[in-house]
Amino acid sequence: MQIYEIKIPKRRVAVLIGEKGSDKRKIEKLTKCKINVNSEGEVKIESKESLEGYECFNIVKAIGRGCRPDVASQLINEENCCEIIDVTSYSGKNKAKERRIKGRIIGKGGKIRKTVEYVTGTNIVVYGKTVCIVGNMEEVNIARTAVNDILKGAPIGPVLGVIERKIKELKQL
Repeated sequence: MQIYEIKIPKRRVAVLIGEKGSDKRKIEKLTKCKINVNSEGEVKIESKESLEGYECFNIVKAIGRGCRPDVASQLINEENCCEIIDVTSYSGKNKAKERRIKGRIIGKGGKIRKTVEYVTGTNIVVYGKTVCIVGNMEEVNIARTAVNDILKGAPIGPVLGVIERKIKELKQL
């Protein structure tokens, strides 16, 4: 038996459990694991197979980083992955800089985030001090590059042009 432990923010515990435990049951059924959660955000995952436990661990981690359970459940597919980028590695401890950088990723009314999501076919969530990207491995890699470039201060227009070109190249393969 494999046991995985992870801590998620208290605010995300209700999202993990879902209404009357529905989301937690769906994840347990999908991954064939047993999930125990307490009110402090400590999650214990028990599984008979290590791969199933690891998949469940990744789903719970993605939910803890702001993803919806239906989006995080995509991680059960081996071709999908979750990439978590720490914004503080670009902003340091400066809260104003962190807020500005997160604002660059999101864009006015969420336009930049939605555009990168649409072009790459991924799901992007900015939550707390992290950016979480979920989707197909190749597409996540392209989206991660775009988010990193935006975090470094690159102009948005050229970054979007680069990811559109990379996605076209990927589709042609």
